[in-house]
Amino acid sequence: MPTEPKKSIQEVIREVGAYPPDAFAFVQESITYAAETVHKPMSPDQMHIAHWMSQNDVGPEELSERYESEDLPPDIRTVVDRLGGPEKMNRHVSGPELCWAIRDLALNRWGLLARTVLARWNMHGTEDIGRIVFALVENDFLQKQPTDRIEDFDDVFSFREVFDEAYSINSAPPREA
Repeated sequence: MPTEPKKSIQEVIREVGAYPPDAFAFVQESITYAAETVHKPMSPDQMHIAHWMSQNDVGPEELSERYESEDLPPDIRTVVDRLGGPEKMNRHVSGPELCWAIRDLALNRWGLLARTVLARWNMHGTEDIGRIVFALVENDFLQKQPTDRIEDFDDVFSFREVFDEAYSINSAPPREA
């Protein structure tokens, strides 16, 4: 079974001390955005399996174990087979992929104010994203792959460069429907 979080999210935020709740919420939202960007939105079959996993408190590792030992309900086994195996439920994103997704989401949401909003939350570089992610991992709010390291978030890009220097405003007139 998946591990329950060790502490409440408020306790984690308080212990980290460097970032407000909004920063944690934005990173968590960005993880979903990154997964959909990297892996595409979930198919109905994936959503069915994810719902079953959530209802039965089954994590990805346990899904794989139960699949291998043929200990899944027949209807769930059929859907997992149709997907191509339990590994198709792995929607992991790497540290750099998450950083780029945060950049995209921040620019879409706040435009030229993106860096200002993130700075208000004490997020000044991709290392800050890594600190938030690993605080969530260490307290069982997120899972990581064995190869994931906090260093994966080091110097992925410069906030100044991607939020200020590379920003462009779309000046094309809106298309009519």
